[in-house]
Amino acid sequence: MSAPETNVKKQEKQHKVPLVGMVWTVVWSAVLLIGLLVWLSFSGNEPGNDKPIGEEQGGTGAATSTQ
Repeated sequence: MSAPETNVKKQEKQHKVPLVGMVWTVVWSAVLLIGLLVWLSFSGNEPGNDKPIGEEQGGTGAATSTQ
């Protein structure tokens, strides 16, 4: 079944706010994703740092446990 009357201009006005919200959400998630990638790239291990994170400060993490 199709709608009996379709007024595209009226529907465009009624859907403007939800569409703007969806576009804003996509843009914000892209900004957060880019921020995460930048943060991860700058906080990575330096070359030559072969110790796991738990061993750097003498901590006992999962990487330092022996069975």
